[in-house]
Amino acid sequence: MEQQTINWGILSTAKIGRKKVVPALLKAQGVSVTAIASRSLQAAKDFAGEFGIPKTYGTYAELLADPDIDVIYNPLPNNLHIPLTIEAVRAGKHVLCEKPIAMNAEEAKQLQELPRERLVMEAFMVRAHPQWQRAREIVRAGELGELWLVQGAFCYNNTEQANIRNQLNTGGGGLMDIGCYPIVASRYFFEAEPARVLGLFDRDPHFCTDRRTSCLLDYGDGRRAEFSVSTQSVPYQRLNLIGTKKRLEILIPFNAPENAEVFLRLDDGAILGDRALEIERIEACDQYQRQAELFSQAVRGEENLPYGVDDAIQNMRIIDAIVRSEASGAFEAP
Repeated sequence: MEQQTINWGILSTAKIGRKKVVPALLKAQGVSVTAIASRSLQAAKDFAGEFGIPKTYGTYAELLADPDIDVIYNPLPNNLHIPLTIEAVRAGKHVLCEKPIAMNAEEAKQLQELPRERLVMEAFMVRAHPQWQRAREIVRAGELGELWLVQGAFCYNNTEQANIRNQLNTGGGGLMDIGCYPIVASRYFFEAEPARVLGLFDRDPHFCTDRRTSCLLDYGDGRRAEFSVSTQSVPYQRLNLIGTKKRLEILIPFNAPENAEVFLRLDDGAILGDRALEIERIEACDQYQRQAELFSQAVRGEENLPYGVDDAIQNMRIIDAIVRSEASGAFEAP
């Protein structure tokens, strides 16, 4: 049987869409990028011309009303994730929404009231990459022994005042923008939820967003995750999964290049200084393309949606608890 093509509509001309998601959608099997909407019709037309998108709209409402669109991709600022996702679902669309799903968990809970026959997924593309999937296979097989520590860092340097990541009222800051990734990583590899969390924050004196944040997540039974993120640092990212027998290092865990192989590094510590490393190569993969294909398969009913609304709300609960710990100076329960 011929595969049903899923028609996607893009909300806004956001940079993540232009640089990563739309190019990936154009390569994806069973996907058609059918329409783009912007608050400026000219901006929509310019974007459409760049990628060969047939339909353009000067308002989001017009796109949501298009009966030909099956899926909406929502890369709007964080404070518009929930309002536009709700509008899209009520218009009969499935939604792939950028992370974080909401400004807080209470806001995200509104998604539970929507019809469940319309799929909503938070766009953590990292879970679609083979390097994450292979790493979890290694953990599940017991090769690391008992996994007790997920350790991560994720940093970039952005001091532009006008950049959305530096605007507190729309959900900017390190924890919301990139801290959500190591949180997802620890949940993914432990296959559990933290009982309590703690955050240490350093805020920019002008933006008031957190520019350097460190977190500790207690998963019980001696298992923990610890990570630091920064929006004003040398660019760097790494994940270490440390067990009682071996450790596994993911070199580029979050922004894996789509056109180059990546590497997992296993080390039993027999010789210090990384001299006992075993390297496993993972073939090149566009994780945004794979994410789009997986979501489209779920829309067609070919596969179950791996991560839905409840998973997204849980991630927000953890973020909320980390924020509360800034004020209390103590561990907080999600």
